[in-house]
Amino acid sequence: MKKIFVSLLLLIIINVPSFSQSVSGDWSGELEVNGIKLPLVFHIQQNGDSLSATMDSPAQGAKDIKVDKTTFSLNELLMELKSLGANYKGILAGDSISGTFSQMGMKFPLTLKKGRVEAKEPNRPQMPKPPFDYNIEDLSFINQTEGNTLAGTLTTPKNKKNFPVVVMITGSGSQDRDETLMGHKPFWVIADYFTKNGIGVLRMDDRAVGGSSKGKEGATSADFATDIDAAVSFLKSRGYKNIGLTGHSEGGMIAPIVATKNKDVKFLVVMAGPGIPIDRLMELQTYWVVKSSGATEQAAKKSAEDNKVIYDFMKNYRGNHLQQDLEPFVLEALKKSDETKKLPDDQIKMMANQQTKILSSPWFEYFIKFNPQDYLSKLKMPILAINGSLDVQVTPKENLEGIRQALKKAGNKKSEIIELAGLNHLFQEAKTGAPSEYSQIEQTISPKALEIMTNWILKQKK
Repeated sequence: MKKIFVSLLLLIIINVPSFSQSVSGDWSGELEVNGIKLPLVFHIQQNGDSLSATMDSPAQGAKDIKVDKTTFSLNELLMELKSLGANYKGILAGDSISGTFSQMGMKFPLTLKKGRVEAKEPNRPQMPKPPFDYNIEDLSFINQTEGNTLAGTLTTPKNKKNFPVVVMITGSGSQDRDETLMGHKPFWVIADYFTKNGIGVLRMDDRAVGGSSKGKEGATSADFATDIDAAVSFLKSRGYKNIGLTGHSEGGMIAPIVATKNKDVKFLVVMAGPGIPIDRLMELQTYWVVKSSGATEQAAKKSAEDNKVIYDFMKNYRGNHLQQDLEPFVLEALKKSDETKKLPDDQIKMMANQQTKILSSPWFEYFIKFNPQDYLSKLKMPILAINGSLDVQVTPKENLEGIRQALKKAGNKKSEIIELAGLNHLFQEAKTGAPSEYSQIEQTISPKALEIMTNWILKQKK
């Protein structure tokens, strides 16, 4: 569910520099992880006796990320990622820094060149281009339940009345209204196609992204569901009556939550949404993502088994000190990993501590205990569930069958469940479905998927 790419929030150690050469300025490099190339740009400034810096990750749409600490001594630059158990060490020579980026026991060569290297714009032929023959309105509204502000874009057909309107729901992680990933903007492509064909679309920035406010600390999927509920209420206040939800990945988990509580939701489109308990989904995800990256059958099974121990503990935990009680399980799993065998014990312990903080967050604790069938089994409204046959993040066989059984229990006779051959988790036409392909594929979303969703939505009457 979680989009698969390396997080690059660098913590730089600040010291009084003692060097003849300077690291001030822009530094650019390209990190290659499982076939995915991630350009990085560091902006380092000298401020008196100290250094400050920001970082851009263009492929991830991240700019001006604050970096906190750096050391530079005897021409060696050290960058530490304490929150991720990662670091970068490099030697400055002329206009380049040659070094190694290390994370979770894995090592990747990374050479930084002096100067700002503009990342080559990937070819995305489906990216919408003006002029647009439909209405476009940027707007914002308040989630009356929790008080946070939500910003988004509403696109509507011109010279047409009584058209259906859908609220788009992003996958997990902080996403903008276009669900931007690796140069792709899936929700913008979907909105453009839908609206050209007579469907209104409201797409929104997630909390703390773009124009949307952060909201409360420790928000979970249940809190995000109140954002979507607020969006439905907003559309209703505008006079729209045939309102549906289109959720991708975690968004396909949130949509049924909202639909069980808000009677103004008339239909759902679930794109690669979960149909089985999340702990089981994550176990399958671990296996297939690792396997698709080229690992052996044994390695993939071992990774899945190690994670299962952690997920089982979390799902059944009823205590009051989750982080403290979970850490021994994470530490044991890391010690068994082939990737950490050569690391010192203190570094493994630090990694375990940081991973445990992430796993014990309110969002993940809610997520891992979630069973989508608790909500799907209550829905009798029209539902379209689609998934790609090559999806390694939300496996189609198990999840579509889970959705089918839940809707059967609900007595839902208005649903349609479709597995789309040759498509991955992003509904691109793919070869293997591995996350490493996402950025390499020019197509943002299969025309077949767009056509199926559009035709189905247009059949839904209020």
